[in-house]
Amino acid sequence: MNMILEMRGITKTFPGVKALDNVNIAVKRGEIHALVGENGAGKSTLMKVLSGVYPHGTYEGDIAYEGDVKKFNGIVDSENDGIIIIHQELALVPLLSIAENIFLGNEIAKNGVIDWRETNRRTVELLKMVGLNETPDTHVGSLGLGKQQLVEIAKALSKEVKLLILDEPTSSLNETDSDALLELLIGFRNKGISAILISHKLNEISKVADSITVLRDGATVSHLDCHANEISEDDIVKDMVGRSLSNRYPERDPKIGDTVFEVENWTVQNPEYTDLLSVDDVSFSVKKGEIVGIAGLMGAGRTELAMSIFGQSYGKKLSGTAKMNGKVMDVSSTEKAIKAGLAYATEDRKTYGLVLEESIKTNIPLANFAGISNKGVIDNHKEQQVANLYKDLVNIKCSSIEQEAINLSGGNQQKVVLSKWLFANPDILILDEPTRGIDVGAKYEIYTIIRDLAAQGKSIVVISSEMPELLGITDRIYVMNEGEMVGEITTQQASQEKIMSLIISSKDYKLR
Repeated sequence: MNMILEMRGITKTFPGVKALDNVNIAVKRGEIHALVGENGAGKSTLMKVLSGVYPHGTYEGDIAYEGDVKKFNGIVDSENDGIIIIHQELALVPLLSIAENIFLGNEIAKNGVIDWRETNRRTVELLKMVGLNETPDTHVGSLGLGKQQLVEIAKALSKEVKLLILDEPTSSLNETDSDALLELLIGFRNKGISAILISHKLNEISKVADSITVLRDGATVSHLDCHANEISEDDIVKDMVGRSLSNRYPERDPKIGDTVFEVENWTVQNPEYTDLLSVDDVSFSVKKGEIVGIAGLMGAGRTELAMSIFGQSYGKKLSGTAKMNGKVMDVSSTEKAIKAGLAYATEDRKTYGLVLEESIKTNIPLANFAGISNKGVIDNHKEQQVANLYKDLVNIKCSSIEQEAINLSGGNQQKVVLSKWLFANPDILILDEPTRGIDVGAKYEIYTIIRDLAAQGKSIVVISSEMPELLGITDRIYVMNEGEMVGEITTQQASQEKIMSLIISSKDYKLR
């Protein structure tokens, strides 16, 4: 099997930082090649070099593609050669339709006029390929993060692709949809299309990868042939983090108290389609020191539930009650929700969780300005003290508290988000996909923070599309499907099969 791509001796330096140091990677024609490493290892930087985001002349080393040395000066050059990259940060226009987004810059036209009939026909085909059941004229802004990721993949498939680069393509997807996407990749491989898959989900890597390149601290650590030897997830982790990680979840001795937080008969109208209910008569509770999980497929209504509880950040015509220690809470605005003791760490930390262009020091106090102010004026000394305290407390890896959030790895960005809410000192923390797009080492640190918060008596709700994560860190799991709460099970009794059976049986019930 000949090589479609060889990157040799790639070195990329930013001011004061060597992001890539003599990196080598070789991808065979018609294979799925996994690129793994911790956040900040250099994976995305390497792919930006390959795709021309960082043009020729801004790095050292050679890119050999289909036997020729390439000097890409922009992403258009690499796309013209059939290299299509889907970045971790979505590049969609929310106010445009799915069809308009997919063919933006690559319009289907006759005599300079867009052929909407053909555009919509092709869009339907592409959406079917990625398993997205939406109409071409649906506004992208009305879709959840997971569905937007599928639109990105459909957009990539609309181009003449020979080498498909996917940077965390399943980070927004639940297990069922992730499996469907991986099957799609296998189908591409069978048609001779090569793929580079960047993922922190090692079970996915083990499932589909033909070979693996491991990066650590900007350098190539190992190349693994998945067909020549049996590669375990522990082998990959050891190369990634430089040590063995025997247990993925920290040990815990839960001390659970009385019920603290209750949501009763919570109903939320879809803001765009007012005849639909995004959340339908949902009730659940959380006890002191308890970690409760909410499982469900994409579109189950978990994020909508969390956002609507947190200051009515989502939906129209809400009904139902939220109670703290038996007393009805006023959660009619985010300010009132925070004051009542709620915190919500969003699934989309880059858009809603952080001010990316601001420093760590500025981001941490955002939910509690009173804690760093004197008579309404920010005390710079207090602000610095608080930032340094939480930097050390949750182990934020950074050059200093003055570092901008945009320049942090995903795991460290998430630690800043958690610090922001910890400083607000809530009683109830709702964590929506808290480890999305984070490597295995940083995940363990986040799990440890969650465990320690529960040990302090905080009540925690974790929404996650990764069932092993819910099974590994929670005490009790609720299951949602199509806006309804369809089951509740203790984690000790739970399994992935039991959770899926609750979802499936609820669907069967609706069909009867």
